[in-house]
Amino acid sequence: MKTLLKNGLIVDGNNTKPYIGNVLIENNFITAVGNINTDDADNIIELNGLTIAPGFIDTHSHSDLEILSQPDVLPKIMQGITTEILGQDGISMAPLPIKYINPWCKNLAGLDGENDTIDWNYQTTKNYLKMIDNIKPALNECYLVPHGNIRMEAMGLDNRQPTDKEIQKMCDITQREIENGAIGLSSGLIYMPCAYSKTDEIIAMCKVVAKYDGIFVVHQRSEADTIINSMKEIIDIGKKSGVKIHFSHFKVCGKKNWQYVDTMLRLIDEAEKEGIKISFDQYPYVAGSTMLGVILPPWVHDGGTNKVLERLQDKTLRKKMIYDIEHGIDGWDNFIDFAGLDGIYITSVKHKQNENAVGLNLVELGKLKNKNPYDATFDLLLEEENAVGMVDFYGSEEHVKRFLQRPEMNACTDGLLSGKPHPRVYGAFPRILGKYVREEKALKLEEAIYKMTKKPANTFHIAKRGQLKAGYYADITIFDKDTIIDKGTFTNPVQYPEGIHYVFVNGQIVIKNKKHTSIRSGKVLRKQGIDVIL
Repeated sequence: MKTLLKNGLIVDGNNTKPYIGNVLIENNFITAVGNINTDDADNIIELNGLTIAPGFIDTHSHSDLEILSQPDVLPKIMQGITTEILGQDGISMAPLPIKYINPWCKNLAGLDGENDTIDWNYQTTKNYLKMIDNIKPALNECYLVPHGNIRMEAMGLDNRQPTDKEIQKMCDITQREIENGAIGLSSGLIYMPCAYSKTDEIIAMCKVVAKYDGIFVVHQRSEADTIINSMKEIIDIGKKSGVKIHFSHFKVCGKKNWQYVDTMLRLIDEAEKEGIKISFDQYPYVAGSTMLGVILPPWVHDGGTNKVLERLQDKTLRKKMIYDIEHGIDGWDNFIDFAGLDGIYITSVKHKQNENAVGLNLVELGKLKNKNPYDATFDLLLEEENAVGMVDFYGSEEHVKRFLQRPEMNACTDGLLSGKPHPRVYGAFPRILGKYVREEKALKLEEAIYKMTKKPANTFHIAKRGQLKAGYYADITIFDKDTIIDKGTFTNPVQYPEGIHYVFVNGQIVIKNKKHTSIRSGKVLRKQGIDVIL
């Protein structure tokens, strides 16, 4: 089967000047790019100047559970994403020892939702990835082995430091899971149990990752008051382990902390001069999204979600929680401090009786429940067993653009898919192309496409993807550069973007004339050596 994409504006992923030309696809692969023609194509698509780009790569995704029940992953496909990286923030699906299934499902719910229909007894990354293979995903899926899962298997969920034997066990698990297909290691150092770890524990695991030329992807300990020390810790991990560092959703939270931006960027520059490899991803919004439970002080999470729920029932401990939130704890990212009770909005719950809370900020939640905002929030977390999502407003448009222009940057969604999600789930990539390329001219078109395609492919060693090049897989996104834009808002986020006309995944048409074809042609991309293979 040969398909000719004719008369398109070719933006090949190499950050080179666009030009009008053709792309020939044969079965799964691109076979020719440029001023070519063929008389024997089975299918000719006349594009009349629409932009032809490599398929977009989302380096921070939370489709980990959703992919098993909704393998079309329409929020991603409809915005031109053809490959995504799962296993983020140190909390994901595998490894998962059977004895921890119940507490871990509760811990995972705030990020990735819930699913009672799957068999949770898969235990390892190898078996989890087989499950994704079996459901035939619509897009390509890569996986990072999560620090929290590794720590749980090695030593449980308690807040304590590991023995030397337990650190070795974490290293062994890390090696096992990379050999079973993970492309690197992730950690979320504000999430439990990752937050209990000290730097030496992470360095030990990262040495294993470095042996495989993998990558360490990290939500650092602080993106607010102590961000400078936090960045120094991560850079030190890179220096002492030799691993490549990738900061997740790079940003600084809270107006009082915007003063640190120059120092943050100087730290990266200095580290790179020392030979430390650093990259980061970014979503193009001034608000973030995560599980509501992060507003609770770290000690509340000690022992896992069941312990959280016990403590939320204790009135004396609630008073301590409020005190710690209002006075702060050294080194803890206090979301209420930098976003405010009125800057944190409920996005998802699991029980019907609390659906009226979705879309409210915490002040409004208090008014709805006729309680003070703290008790209303604690009650909601208790009733929902901590499975509540949130959006928090923290940032500056100036910083979005400044980080967007950095050479280390590539695009991501960081999209939580449950409930009333952050609009980035549906529109992060079109927003960059519409708002920041066309309207604000913060980037050239070819620069933005490079940051969505070849840059992440190179960073994560995703082989034969990220470029329009003969011999590469035919992951291709075709859009109208004059109309592409995100449509979702924080009040109405579930809207597909404008301007995406065609999407090919491994040579198959998944989006045709702006409509989903129901074809699922994605694959799990596993790591072997320094390449990701099929």
